[in-house]
Amino acid sequence: MTVLAEELPDEELPDREPAVEVDEEIPVPPGASTALLRSLLAPHRGRAVGAMLMILLQQAALQSGPLLVALAMDQGIPALRRHDSGPLIAVTAGYLGCAALSTLLQRAFIRITGRLNQDVLLELRTRIFRHAQRLGLDFHERYTSGRIISRGTSDVDALRELLNEGLQELLAVFLSVCYIAVILLVMDWRLGLLALSSVLPMALLVRMFRRRSSRVYRTSRTAVASVIVRFTETMNGIRPVQAFRREEANLAAFGEVNQQYADANANGLLEMARYVGYSRATANLWVTVVVLVGAYLVTDGSLEVGVLTGFVLYLRRLYDPIDQLAMFLNSYQSAAAALEKIAGLLAHEPSVADPATPVPLPAAAGTGRTVTFTDTAFAYRTGKVVLPAFSLTLPAGRTTAIVGATGAGKSTLAKLLARFYDPTQGGIALDGVDLRDLSSAELRRGIVMVTQESFLFSGTVAENIAVGRPDASRTEIEAAAKAIGAHDFITALPDGYDTDVRKRGGRISAGQRQLVAFARALLADPAVLILDEATSSLDIPGEQAVQRAMRTVLAGRTAVIIAHRLSTVEIADRVLVMESGRIIEDGTPAELIAGSGRFATLHTAWRESLV
Repeated sequence: MTVLAEELPDEELPDREPAVEVDEEIPVPPGASTALLRSLLAPHRGRAVGAMLMILLQQAALQSGPLLVALAMDQGIPALRRHDSGPLIAVTAGYLGCAALSTLLQRAFIRITGRLNQDVLLELRTRIFRHAQRLGLDFHERYTSGRIISRGTSDVDALRELLNEGLQELLAVFLSVCYIAVILLVMDWRLGLLALSSVLPMALLVRMFRRRSSRVYRTSRTAVASVIVRFTETMNGIRPVQAFRREEANLAAFGEVNQQYADANANGLLEMARYVGYSRATANLWVTVVVLVGAYLVTDGSLEVGVLTGFVLYLRRLYDPIDQLAMFLNSYQSAAAALEKIAGLLAHEPSVADPATPVPLPAAAGTGRTVTFTDTAFAYRTGKVVLPAFSLTLPAGRTTAIVGATGAGKSTLAKLLARFYDPTQGGIALDGVDLRDLSSAELRRGIVMVTQESFLFSGTVAENIAVGRPDASRTEIEAAAKAIGAHDFITALPDGYDTDVRKRGGRISAGQRQLVAFARALLADPAVLILDEATSSLDIPGEQAVQRAMRTVLAGRTAVIIAHRLSTVEIADRVLVMESGRIIEDGTPAELIAGSGRFATLHTAWRESLV
C-alpha cells in the first residue's frame, strides 16, 4: 500500500520545534531558591523552633565541660588538699550531668530534624512530579526527560545530604563559636581577644572557599544532569542503538559528559583540600601563640593554670570543627546549586494553564460537538510560523481527515485542538466555548487524542484500557475492546485482560498496542476524537478491522483523522489537504477524487499501486 508521505515531498517547514541542546538550562528567576525554601519550611515552623531551642540547650550543656574542668583544677583540687571533697564532687556531678543532658538533647534534636527533613523532601519530590506533569508539551519537547529526572533524583539527594548531615554541623559550629567566644572573654579577656582575633583570617578563608566552590558545584549539577540525560536517552532508544550499531559512538558521547562530571567533582575536592589546609595552618598558628602567651601569664602569676587548661580545651573545640565546617560548606554549595535548579523548574509556568474561572460546556444535542477555528495561527517561541492564520469549522458528528506531507502542519493542528498548545493568534472553540476557558478535566473528557506512539503504562491490559475512565467496569472495558476488534488477541494472552503489558507495553506488538490505545479512547467516550496517524502500526487486515469498527464507533461523533494511508481517508466525510501550514484543498473524498488537484493525483497513484 502506498502511503501519502511517500508521494508528497517533505516541506522545509518543520511540524515540531527542534529540541534544545543537552546543556541548555532552565532559567531561574531571581529569588526563586529563597522563595522555594521558605515555602517548604513554613508548615514546619513549630518543629523548627523546637529543634532550635534543643540545640541551644544542648550546646550550652556541651560547652560547659572545659569550664568545669578549670573549676576542678583551680578550686576542687586545692579544696581536696584541705580534705574538703565537696567542691570536686559538685564539679564532677555537674560535668556528668551536663554530658548526660547534652546526649539526651542531641538525640531529641536528631529525631525531630530527621522527621522534619524527610517531610520537606517528600513534599519537594511531590512538587517536582506534580509540576512536571502540569508543564506543557512544548516544555517537554524542548527539554529532555533526563534533565527532569535529574531534578527529582540527584538534586533532591544533594539537599537530603545537607539536611540530614550538614545542617546539624552548621548549627553546632555556629553555636559553639558563640558560646566559646563569650566563655573565653569571661575567663580572661586578654587571651580571649587574642584567640578571637583568628576569626578574621578564618572568615576570609570561608569567603574565598564559598566563592570558588559555588562555581564548581554549579558546574557539577549541570554535569550530572548531562550524564543522566545521555544515559536515559540511550537506554530508552536501545533498539535503534543496537540496530544501527551506535554503541561505540554513544559510549564516546557518554564518556565525554562523564569525564566532565568527574572533573567537576575533582575540582570540588581540590577546593575543599585547599581550604582545610589553610584553615588548619591558621588554627595551629593561633593555638601556639595563645599557649605561649598564656604560659607567660601563668609564670607571671596573673593567670591560673586551670584557666589556661580551660583555654586550651576550648581552643581545641573552637578549631577542631574546621573540617566539619569544610564538609558543610561542601554540602551547602552542592545543595544550593541543586536547589537553584529545582527552583527554576518549579518556577517555570505551564504554557497551557487552567482558567481562573472555568466556563462549563453547554449541554450537547448529540454525541458530537462543533469545533470552530477562528483566525487561528501558531508560531514557535522563536517566531517561526507553523500555521498561518486560518478559520475552519468542523461540524458536530462529522469525520474530517487531514492529509499532507511531513511538516505540513497536520499534527500541530491536532495538538492545538487537543490544547497541548495554545494558538499564538485567534482561538479554538468547542460548541462556542473557547478551549482556554474550559477546565482541564472537562477539556480532557470532551477531547481525546490517540497518537501513533500508542504509549502503554506498566500494568494490565484492562488497566491500560481504563486509563481515561478508571471507574469503568470489566464489562465496559471488554465492550470497548470488542468494538475496536481487540478482544480476540487480548483473550489469547496468558492472563487475558489481566496480562501485565510491562514497561511501555513491550509484551505485546506495536499493532496490538495501538488497538489497546483505540479501546482506551473509545471507553473514554469523548465528544471529539483525534486520531494522529493512529493506524500507522497496523497491518492491512488489522487496519481494515479497525476501519470497520470506526464506522460504527465514529457515527455521530466529531472526529479528526491525521492520516498518511489513503485507505484510512475513505471513511471520512471530509478531507483537508495541507501544505506549508495552509489548507489547499477541502471537500468530500469523492469530490476531491473527481477533481484534478493534489489529492486526486495521490489517489490515482495509490489505486495503480494496488494493481
